[in-house]
Amino acid sequence: MPAIKDPATTNRAGRGRAASRPFILWREVLTAYAAPALMAGTAGIVTGQRDLTVAACTSIAGTSAVVAFLVGAWLRHGGQPRRWTTAVPRVALTALLLVIAVGAAAGLGWFAAQWLPAHTPIPTRPWLDRLRIDLPVSAALATTIVTLRWRSTTTASRP
Repeated sequence: MPAIKDPATTNRAGRGRAASRPFILWREVLTAYAAPALMAGTAGIVTGQRDLTVAACTSIAGTSAVVAFLVGAWLRHGGQPRRWTTAVPRVALTALLLVIAVGAAAGLGWFAAQWLPAHTPIPTRPWLDRLRIDLPVSAALATTIVTLRWRSTTTASRP
């Protein structure tokens, strides 16, 4: 009896590999916002942490969406990926973009939490201190997921 192939796990070429969705930037950004907002928001509600619930929809999900947009748009490069981004190993590309995004997000978090209250009339607030953690962690997750998703679609579409 011949084996039955599952259409959900077989791509059109029939190589038996899981078919990947095409990389569509607006979907990636929407997912990058919704996933952490739901997860962190749920955790905030369950644990009774009101500040986490608020941060879930603002600094956590907002950072994830912005980073997903920036990284995804840079990787797409107008529909033509840069040659080196497809030639470099997936892990190396992800690590490089991860260091850049987390460094920028950590700098922005430090700036908001330390520099703004010291040099402007903005008073120190607990939500400002959260930014030092929320921004880099959100940037790390969004960068990793978007880079790996993009790379899986470019590798799959290569002849």
